Amino acid sequence: MLVLTRRANQSIMIGHEIVVTVLEVRGDQVRLGIKAPRSIDVHREEIFAQLQQANRDAAVKPKDVVDGLPMPPKKDDDLKDGEKPKS
Repeated sequence: MLVLTRRANQSIMIGHEIVVTVLEVRGDQVRLGIKAPRSIDVHREEIFAQLQQANRDAAVKPKDVVDGLPMPPKKDDDLKDGEKPKS
């Protein structure tokens, strides 16, 4: 981890496009301003963690939901000898 000391109105650059500026220091709180292209997501760490968890939850289907889905119709080449298609 890189540790820097900055005062109010001083900035740091991340790459060529991201500028982090110390706006205000008040007691144990620091206000930061972040300039970044719209194509780069900027989130507080706890919000980022919630977004990741929501994405993981949405990607995993519970077994009972999957088991309740209807089976796709069989194709003729999936039929066993002597079995007739349902159509």
